[in-house]
Amino acid sequence: MEPEDMYVLSGNGTMLSSPSPKPYPHKPPKCSDCAPLFMKAYEKRDAGAVIHSHGIESCLVTMINPMSKEFRITHMEMIKGIKGHGYYDELVVPIIENTAYENELTDSLAKAIDAYPKATAVLVRNHGIYVWGDSWINAKTQAECYHYLFDAAIKLHQLGLDWSTPNHGPTRNFKLGLGSNGNVNTSAKAVTEGSDYGSGLFPRCIVLDIEGTTTPISFVSEVLFPYARDNVGKHLSVTYDTAETQDDIKLLRSQVEDDLKQGVAGAVPIPPGDAGKEEVIAALVANVDAMIKADRKITALKQLQGHIWRTGFESNELEGEVFDDVPEALEKWHSLGTKVYIYSSGSRLAQRLIFGNSNYGDLRKYLSGFFDTAVGNKRETPSYVEITNSLGVDKPSEILFVTDVYQEATAAKAAGLEVVISIRPGNGPLPENHGFKTINSFAEI
Repeated sequence: MEPEDMYVLSGNGTMLSSPSPKPYPHKPPKCSDCAPLFMKAYEKRDAGAVIHSHGIESCLVTMINPMSKEFRITHMEMIKGIKGHGYYDELVVPIIENTAYENELTDSLAKAIDAYPKATAVLVRNHGIYVWGDSWINAKTQAECYHYLFDAAIKLHQLGLDWSTPNHGPTRNFKLGLGSNGNVNTSAKAVTEGSDYGSGLFPRCIVLDIEGTTTPISFVSEVLFPYARDNVGKHLSVTYDTAETQDDIKLLRSQVEDDLKQGVAGAVPIPPGDAGKEEVIAALVANVDAMIKADRKITALKQLQGHIWRTGFESNELEGEVFDDVPEALEKWHSLGTKVYIYSSGSRLAQRLIFGNSNYGDLRKYLSGFFDTAVGNKRETPSYVEITNSLGVDKPSEILFVTDVYQEATAAKAAGLEVVISIRPGNGPLPENHGFKTINSFAEI
């Protein structure tokens, strides 16, 4: 390629000069569809050069886990070839989804550049990679290092080894043959047998909270609760004569009677069963609305909410929401043989609905069970003792509990569980010097 073969663009992307057409059989010149993507790297990173590669390693590494939004690797020598990184650092490369035309990638590439200020590359799933540097030499050097690291990750994956952890240990059960001289039978189970979570290996069981841990608090407060409140009248009217709804009404009656005796604000009498259907439903709606506004965690309300949400999920009016790092972590833990459970103040039905109809599809295949407040209050230590007894571990320290609530963490720790606190957007503040390890992503576990 000669200088006269190249397009020259201004700083704002307008074309200053273009190549002269060449005689047949050459096609007329056409500026690369990647031009607007290159411009984003120049604008946002002050790059001196950008390289776009379709190297097979950069495609395959995005296919290993189709749900992953990042490529992560650490403790590999060639990481030192990436600007701002050393051997002990974790290299994180964002992954964006491919489109039919390259210029349609511009917005998602720009968002990835903004979201990952330390990154010097963006992967495009099933497509390739964009790499930038201070000069063409720096960009080319980094491109070579990235492709080396992608190739290493693919080969480690083929060996059943986890490239994203410092020790690159096994990700699942596998055997390595040593030929006629003998063999070694190494498995993830054998490696972790007799080891505590504190040794740096995975726990036998992980118990996850939902709100503020796997799912934004706003999803519950701004989507689920309003949906139940807005649809309670319709749900009761349509299903009034069913055995399930009559059971819900019976529980609500009992709860409201207790509330009236105790002078709970918002409680209104529910007419007897022989009263008109509309009159009964109106009183039920008023009580449910008051309970939701007061954020009461009571069985009668949770049972009815679960049935209303089920209708919403079945009609596709609702979709569960989990943070982007959750699906990949669940799949990884599942492949390691670590059992994962949910413990939430919401009903088990509601839990199954959220994970069975999530923005990443049905995630229940990665979950071994669901606990709700039937085992006890989440802020009380006996609840975690009960869970420990249910999971069949030899000691509570083999369980890792992840929550965003300090009082829950304290109760679980008192029961002997390992605990980390989840820091997510929208979560409440923690006490100073709380003493717990914190994480911003499940990738840190």
